[in-house]
Amino acid sequence: HLQEFVTVLVRDPRTQKEDSWHSYIDYEIFIHTNSMCFTRKTSCVRRRFREFVWLRQRLQSNAVLIQLPELPSKTPFFNMNNPHHVDHRRQGLQEFLEKILQDALLLSDSRLHLFLQTQLSPEDIEACVSGQTKYSVADAIHKFASLNRRFPIEDEERKKGENDADSDSESSSSGLRPSDDSISCGCKPSPASEES
Repeated sequence: HLQEFVTVLVRDPRTQKEDSWHSYIDYEIFIHTNSMCFTRKTSCVRRRFREFVWLRQRLQSNAVLIQLPELPSKTPFFNMNNPHHVDHRRQGLQEFLEKILQDALLLSDSRLHLFLQTQLSPEDIEACVSGQTKYSVADAIHKFASLNRRFPIEDEERKKGENDADSDSESSSSGLRPSDDSISCGCKPSPASEES
């Protein structure tokens, strides 16, 4: 019997501009696993610190008896331009996820999977988990695991017009051979999609 494993990496911090005054850093969450708990065996999404905070609160409210691991502290002195600060936070976020992924009860929370394997916003995750969306949790993960865009709904509307061309949504992922190189570089967004 193959040993089950879940590798989670939090890496590649990038500064994103929210508007002309505000920027934030987001981090790529890379998952590689053979665990039956996961819909996809590899995925890459980007999340920011406040989304981790949201995730921890939601998981805690569902698993009252579990002492959840701490997130790296939210310090008023956090400096986005200080590589040490950023890396310290990145490490803390990775350790947080590593600990959470060892807990079977937390792994049964769909929110965790949507957080790790889709770009849905927290609001959309809540809607999906409570059955208010057209797509199920598994649909969402199959559809939105490798997109850099966060708002699949608008995407859907745009796609309806050009749907005939690529009605099968798997076409994008079939190019990824499960070899090592696709794992290490399979989730760099192509330069074209960065403009948005």
